[in-house]
Amino acid sequence: MRAGDSASVRATFHPEAQLATAAISKDGTPRVDIDTVDAFVRAVGTPHNEVWDERLSNERVLLDGPLAVVWADYSFYAGTRFSHCGVDAFELARAGADWKIVSIVDTRRRQGCAS
Repeated sequence: MRAGDSASVRATFHPEAQLATAAISKDGTPRVDIDTVDAFVRAVGTPHNEVWDERLSNERVLLDGPLAVVWADYSFYAGTRFSHCGVDAFELARAGADWKIVSIVDTRRRQGCAS
């Protein structure tokens, strides 16, 4: 993501992977927004003025053979400007010799973030 390399980002995903954001609407109602890997890869690969930097911390990994789940806090920066934080929940599966992301669900917020 930092390099804006859409081909490298695409290579980490299973071809049928899914992305989602668990969010709270302005009226307080929980919702889920689904996105495509294509849209994410396109966004990463589109030139932008700042480096996109998602910094992970407090990673927890659960593993059972060819299945892994990673839960991590993150802070997202556009260049040096803080944008938002949340949690990333990755599901990965082993496909041959490689691990592929099958899904990512995240949360996003601007308050209550670790500094």
